[in-house]
Amino acid sequence: MAEEQHDEQLQTVMGLIINGGNAKSSSFEAINAAKKGHFTVADQKLKEADKFLVDAHNSQTDMLTKEANGDHAKVTLLMVHSQDHIMNAITFRDLAGEIVDLYKKLAKEGE
Repeated sequence: MAEEQHDEQLQTVMGLIINGGNAKSSSFEAINAAKKGHFTVADQKLKEADKFLVDAHNSQTDMLTKEANGDHAKVTLLMVHSQDHIMNAITFRDLAGEIVDLYKKLAKEGE
């Protein structure tokens, strides 16, 4: 039983890391697309980042629900890293949205 919980927790934590990394990568791709004036691609990449963050958020919510129900997870360095990864991805996504908007504004002013 304990082995199953460990495996499930490891799978969740790795999913958080993967989704966080993917969200950050998509956000960076959005900035690069906007920099080139490809605003449709930039918007698509921001939406893609949002999807990865929703997946991560759902995993976090599942972990929080289990914790609230008394199923306490063992806090490991990997779990802490996964949470850090998600927080950085969220921050980077927010900043990428602002940068894309700025590039759009600059392009409109240059018309």
